[in-house]
Amino acid sequence: MAVALTMARMKLSILRHSTQGQQGGMMASAGSVGVLLAGGTIVLAFLDGDWLAAAYSVWLLGWIIGPVFSGGGDETLRPEFFSLLGLRPQRMAAGLLVAAFVGVAPAVSLLALAGLVVAGVREGVAGALVAVPAMVLQLAVFVLLSKVTVALMGLALGSRIGAIGAGVVNGVILAFLGQIWVFMVAFGQGGQVPEVVRYLPSGWGLLAVQGEYLALAAMAVLVVLLLAAWAALLTRRAGRSRPSTRGRRPMRAATPHGAVVAKELRSWTRDLVRNHQLAFAFTYGVAFAAVPLVLGIAEMLPLAGPLFIMMAAAMTANAYGTDGTAHWLTLMTPGASDVRGRQLAWLAAVGPVGLVLAVACTAIVGGPWPLVMAATFALIGGAVGLVPLVSVVGLIPGIDPKNRGGNPLRTSEDDGSATGMAYLMLLLVALTAAPAVAVAVFFGWWGVPAGLLSGALCWWGFGLLAERRLTAQGPELLHLMRTGRRPDSGAKASETFKLPDNMTRTQRLIVIICSSLGAIPLVPQGIVAMVFLSNGQLRQSWFLATHMPPGLRWPVAIGFVLLGLAMYGTALWLWLRAKRAAAG
Repeated sequence: MAVALTMARMKLSILRHSTQGQQGGMMASAGSVGVLLAGGTIVLAFLDGDWLAAAYSVWLLGWIIGPVFSGGGDETLRPEFFSLLGLRPQRMAAGLLVAAFVGVAPAVSLLALAGLVVAGVREGVAGALVAVPAMVLQLAVFVLLSKVTVALMGLALGSRIGAIGAGVVNGVILAFLGQIWVFMVAFGQGGQVPEVVRYLPSGWGLLAVQGEYLALAAMAVLVVLLLAAWAALLTRRAGRSRPSTRGRRPMRAATPHGAVVAKELRSWTRDLVRNHQLAFAFTYGVAFAAVPLVLGIAEMLPLAGPLFIMMAAAMTANAYGTDGTAHWLTLMTPGASDVRGRQLAWLAAVGPVGLVLAVACTAIVGGPWPLVMAATFALIGGAVGLVPLVSVVGLIPGIDPKNRGGNPLRTSEDDGSATGMAYLMLLLVALTAAPAVAVAVFFGWWGVPAGLLSGALCWWGFGLLAERRLTAQGPELLHLMRTGRRPDSGAKASETFKLPDNMTRTQRLIVIICSSLGAIPLVPQGIVAMVFLSNGQLRQSWFLATHMPPGLRWPVAIGFVLLGLAMYGTALWLWLRAKRAAAG
């Protein structure tokens, strides 16, 4: 108990000193959004049916996959910090578990679990009394499942098969969340939530307050089992780093340019993190485009190829940063065109897969060929040009691959900024395809040569800018990778993609809400509704435009598209305005 309380006090002290400046603002904004979501969850407790159980299953899913996409989640206290103290694995796991309850995310989740109290009061005195221990045990289940998942993911990334399998699972889960409207429509058509959600681990607390007290004991047993599993995984994590003794074929290249290409292609095949990223991007593109088939909507399937290209670009946006200090090899190799070599390697690794995926999925649906091919060619060129440019302009120092430690999901000391860079890359790559898509919409097959031309120009032009910056500021970038600070101002590089300190709490909240929810009016209520209208499919569930009078259908759908774009634009405008004000 003394170890657990000490770790909790350490965590609390670290958080208390992190509530100032940029990080404090981010915590406050994230906490505000979390409180709103928790409030909405509590409201569901007043409704009949299994809506509260469904909401808690979403919270559990967030606890499981959230850390996977944020570099391993909250590691304020890392197991490696205590490895020399001689603590038994069970004791260390218990202490880290108690410390894990200290933070914004556990507090917000506990507030959401207050819905159990409401549900218990509705059941009577016994239900109200059971609600409090049910809340605590349910939160422990959330936290421990998150910890065990991250630990298992770290072990999976220790082998190629595991890395690819983890990428497939993560891609499917995130795609399902991105297309959550499909399942909302499916549930809405049935009129109720499937009863099975009550019997998931996320619904055991609700079962307990409704009189099934064995669920309370089941949660206690599950907590003990998860704690034991986490302790065993912590032991594996502490001793997992070991050098590989497998023989390597020699790398042969006649020119410095060829050496860069060979080195990058070898990294694509051998770096397990890159294997994971590529598998994730592929699975996300296919799953995101295929999920609407549940409702009989096949028109989104051709988007699989373009989505894969965009996601692959977002995942590799910090290419130079994740390579760490290996950049000194480029500085010491006169005449090496590092940018052009990386572009060719990226094109070889991603381009053919994206092109084949776009052709195959479009052939299944039967079109629209001009639009899909124009977007695919433009996106490939745009991504090939932007990946090195964004990486050298907004480089975020990463952890050297040899020093990634027991959590290979953490490739940067500031994964929040890396996530911001990925979102920015998604937007920029999509914009490079806009001209070709516009030509394809109005002039049909002329969009394909327009896509080839714009892709070639982006590849050449953005690559040239990246190459010039790399040549002019190579030593400064190496210093940035080594120290994490820019040599001119001493400012941290991770601040490039963070919300500036001079933004008010209201502005931060607006940026988070607009960037998080902008996809809802843009995709389902806008783009998907347009697909329904084009095919004459009216009265389609929650798609508002399909329920409007004939003269308002298209204006409403277009209005939703404009609303989604306006939300993204507002978030970008507030961020850029604050950045300019801070710089000036």
